Amino acid sequence: MDIETRYNQALDYLYSFVDYSLKHSSELAKADFNLNRMFALMESLGNPQMKYPIIHVAGTKGKGSTSALCAAGLQAAGYKTGLYTSPHLEDFVERIRINGMPISHEQLADLVDEIQPHVAKVEMLTTFEITTALAFMAFAKYGATAAVFEVGLGGRLDATNVVMPKVSVITSLSYDHMAVLGNTLALIAGEKAGIIKPGVPVVSSPQKDEALEVLLRVAKERNSDITLVGRDVEFERVGSSLEGQRLKVEGQAVNGQRSVVELEIPLLGNHQIENAATAYVALKASGIPITDEQIKTGFSRVQWRARFEVVQLEPTVIFDSAHNQDSFEKLRETLEEYFPGKKVYLIFGASEDKNIPGMFAEMKAKIQKIIVTRADHPRALSVDHIQGLADQAGVESEAVVPVKEALRRALELSSKDGSIVLSAGSMFVTAEVMREWKFLNESTKLD
Repeated sequence: MDIETRYNQALDYLYSFVDYSLKHSSELAKADFNLNRMFALMESLGNPQMKYPIIHVAGTKGKGSTSALCAAGLQAAGYKTGLYTSPHLEDFVERIRINGMPISHEQLADLVDEIQPHVAKVEMLTTFEITTALAFMAFAKYGATAAVFEVGLGGRLDATNVVMPKVSVITSLSYDHMAVLGNTLALIAGEKAGIIKPGVPVVSSPQKDEALEVLLRVAKERNSDITLVGRDVEFERVGSSLEGQRLKVEGQAVNGQRSVVELEIPLLGNHQIENAATAYVALKASGIPITDEQIKTGFSRVQWRARFEVVQLEPTVIFDSAHNQDSFEKLRETLEEYFPGKKVYLIFGASEDKNIPGMFAEMKAKIQKIIVTRADHPRALSVDHIQGLADQAGVESEAVVPVKEALRRALELSSKDGSIVLSAGSMFVTAEVMREWKFLNESTKLD
């Protein structure tokens, strides 16, 4: 059997289980999340998650970027580094990377063959649980000497929370997935704080007081030292352009001396400065041997797609993964910084559990027109519903389906007035936009 057939059969197998990422929020709220199934599966597999040191990262926003930065630092330090994130943008294997590269289709098919008899022993496993187990297996099987695991949803009951990490990291907390995690910052913080393990150090990005109180309390209860970035470790941006940013991180005093390190990152936006400072502190707190020079090298090389990714300047085309009100605020601030005074054609779709009025309110001043579309995803809202919300927000919109036609329409409009083409609101929409953009560019080259 050829590799692509095996790979597609492996994906069919994984998606034959319950996949909560495809379920409506009402079903998600009723889901039976617990770690018993995951612990049983890991035990059957010989606990591969214990074979290498792990950095564990939760948060509402910034957890993917922070995870990618940590992994880039570890790789530059000479570790064979595993990175597990979700969802993927273009290909399922992007979720499981070793030294920055997704595992191959053949490797995923081999791993799925290997895991099936173990899955058969544990009832009610989900797609995400099995995929997480595959990542633990992959890093053990292919010789990872360190790994970074991004939490999928929440923290306390997330499938990744079977690890005993070197450090637990909690990035910026805001409102998202409220049907599952709760509708206050304190409740959300309580779920995220579920990754804090007894005696394991914790590093937190700057937090609102309501969330911070919970993190401090849980860390104290579990006898875990917590370092709050922005309080215990200060940081500031010292330079920025479309090529990247520079920041300075000033560490905690040791023997009366404060260490200061200057870092460069290609990721844009003030929020990425915060993520880089958090990743730096996490690497230092992990106890995994690594130098400032190695971190500097890794951070300067980090690649993390669809995070204010400027893929073309004339006309300007940007891919972003913002999908809640807080991240839309950061997206607007970043647009104002790098492209002051310019309006956007926003290619927009969203899932039904998102605060769309909040997103539109944040972005309204920058929007020329919303090109409303719908990803090929069961949780995606209808274009009619989103257009109704755009009307209520006082923002002009037009519906264009499918997504690839929405990109073409935005580019057509942009060619007339020079406004920015921006995709945001849903990772699934942005992923489809990215695929079509790649196709358009390859077609142009062939012509």
